[in-house]
Amino acid sequence: MNQTTPPPHKIIGVAVIWNEQQQILIDRRRQQGVMGGLWEFPGGKIEPGETVEECIKREIYEELGIVIAVGEHLMTIDHTYTHLRVTLTVHHCRLIEGVPQPLECDEVRWVNLDELEQFAFPEANTQIIAALKRSTV
Repeated sequence: MNQTTPPPHKIIGVAVIWNEQQQILIDRRRQQGVMGGLWEFPGGKIEPGETVEECIKREIYEELGIVIAVGEHLMTIDHTYTHLRVTLTVHHCRLIEGVPQPLECDEVRWVNLDELEQFAFPEANTQIIAALKRSTV
């Protein structure tokens, strides 16, 4: 019998970072690797013993060099790609200090909510965009 191994499962803290102009920060993944060149909401894998909030703060500082406040939970998405299962825990965040630098990505950009659809995102991220549109009036 051929048992298929389930794809690896990553639990990821995701930040929807707002600035004072009500714009959202997105970053472009490096070209190499899976889903290279797509845009995403920044975040990263939760380390053992870390809360989601701690993970988001640490990842954002490591990847973008900015300090953020992690706010309310927006949603949790379970999504299975062919090679990977991800659980995205998404929080609203606010920029506290710093200017975002593309330390671990190709590009960063502040965009308005209604501009998000002009960018190519990984499949799981489209649910975040839909939720953001529903939650803001």
